[in-house]
Amino acid sequence: MKRIFDILFSFCGLFFLLPFFLLISILIVLDSKGGVFYKQIRVGKEKKDFKLLKFRTMKPASDTKGLLTVGNRDNRITKIGYYLRKYKIDEFPQLINVLVGEMSLVGPRPEVRKYTNLYTQSQQKVLSVKPGITDYASIKYIDENRLLGESKNPEKTYIEEIMPKKLELNLKYIDEISIKTDLKIIFKTIGKIISG
Repeated sequence: MKRIFDILFSFCGLFFLLPFFLLISILIVLDSKGGVFYKQIRVGKEKKDFKLLKFRTMKPASDTKGLLTVGNRDNRITKIGYYLRKYKIDEFPQLINVLVGEMSLVGPRPEVRKYTNLYTQSQQKVLSVKPGITDYASIKYIDENRLLGESKNPEKTYIEEIMPKKLELNLKYIDEISIKTDLKIIFKTIGKIISG
């Protein structure tokens, strides 16, 4: 049932958002050099790697300077990228990941292997389900970039403080997983983005 839900909503979303996607693509190309999409290897269900898609919001090769985005005004972020990130529009291409079955609309946000390698045995349970575009942790830590920007050591803060709490919320989701829970999270996410 969850897979049918994902296919239906991702297909409809891509169909209706296509004109918007084209507009965003033009703005990205006009704003800075580089491609329209950013692809990054993330760890999916059963620890399998896949290429997560996003609209590109940073200058080319920015991830060589660090995997974490620190602060809302990270100097690697492009002008249009700032707004795409602020309103989570950069995440929309992940509907393609959902449609092909690599992700779900709702599920634990996928991490890079650098961080999943740090998971404890109990935390690895989050890798038993498909990762999602949004989840409880995405809602609670919607201002994660700001929190990291206020830290003297963003990497340490993420690994020791933020990541464990996000994983707790991911495990909570797995215990409650259902279409009803997914709908609740989707509407909460939309509300959070709209309210800023």
